[in-house]
Amino acid sequence: MFKVLKTEGRARRGEFSCAHGGVVQTPVFMNVGTQGAIKGGVSAHDLKEVGCQIELSNTYHLHLRPGDHIVRQMGGLHKFMDWDGPILTDSGGFQVFSLASLRKIREEGVTFASHIDGHRIFMGPEESMQIQSNLGSDIAMAFDECVENPATYEYAKASCERTARWLERCKAEHDRLNALPDTVNPGQMLFGINQGATFADLRVWHMDQIAKIDCDGYAIGGLAVGEPAEVMYEIIDAVEPHMPKDKPRYLMGVGTPSNIIEGVARGVDFFDCVMPSRNGRHGKLFTWEGTVNILNEKYATDPRPISESCGCPACRHFSRAYIRHLFKADEVLALRLAVLHNLYFYNELAARIRRALDEGTFADFRARYSGNLEKRA
Repeated sequence: MFKVLKTEGRARRGEFSCAHGGVVQTPVFMNVGTQGAIKGGVSAHDLKEVGCQIELSNTYHLHLRPGDHIVRQMGGLHKFMDWDGPILTDSGGFQVFSLASLRKIREEGVTFASHIDGHRIFMGPEESMQIQSNLGSDIAMAFDECVENPATYEYAKASCERTARWLERCKAEHDRLNALPDTVNPGQMLFGINQGATFADLRVWHMDQIAKIDCDGYAIGGLAVGEPAEVMYEIIDAVEPHMPKDKPRYLMGVGTPSNIIEGVARGVDFFDCVMPSRNGRHGKLFTWEGTVNILNEKYATDPRPISESCGCPACRHFSRAYIRHLFKADEVLALRLAVLHNLYFYNELAARIRRALDEGTFADFRARYSGNLEKRA
């Protein structure tokens, strides 16, 4: 399933295989299609063109709309959105704790009000596994509690202990569902999630506990939620030695180009973030020369592409002046072109990281680009 091909320091170059899409080359950036589509008018077919290897969708949102039973009836999420590559679904835990109101956490799970219409919903480990089984994703994430930051030590400790117990229940239910004769994807994998807020000792304790449960991979969750980047790096440094070396490692919801480079340097294999699509929809574009705010007046008559070194669909065909005009005219095409560009950049970033690892030059790559890609072009 996962093989480390070579290392440079703690950075890992690997290959990952699952039920759909052949072999994924790691480190990999996963493109976030929360509700089965990338925000900005980007379809699954577009993802192929921008180099996406894994698409990520959200359990919470798809459970609410259109409903995971409808997705199952339509043949699973792959058929529903016409994507033949790997799909990871997150557990819904983060959305339950960030979007839903009137939450009540118990050992059984969480009762909460839908952010759409307020109706009451219960989700626990078994329910999350059942929803993700209906979706038929290749990787299902365990149901966890993502605590608020900052959190008290006492609450974070209790939450870690509960999340560890929830993982045992996730594993048991996941195994049961995969064994059913009518399961959408009997090859679905399960990743456990490390929590513990910004307390290094809790993070290490929790990682040691969940590593005892035989998951297909392990994620570090609950970071990039407002803490300084250096604190995030310190937590990764503390947790990484306790993560199984033969399983993929996933840093959830991260992040900037620099965060990804620094995460790879600390032994992380999988990344995802809404930043490329969200920033793109607001006119902030990533390039190898730095960031471009396409709304700036200086681009009104600029005939160049967003980046002359980029091969994305937007840069191959359109000028900065035209894309700026689309934004100013509130044309939906502006969002689509900007998001396609940013997703291409992030996938190219991961590809260049892999190439540097293949060539043994990742340290030079890190020194050149980490911290520089977010400066203004």
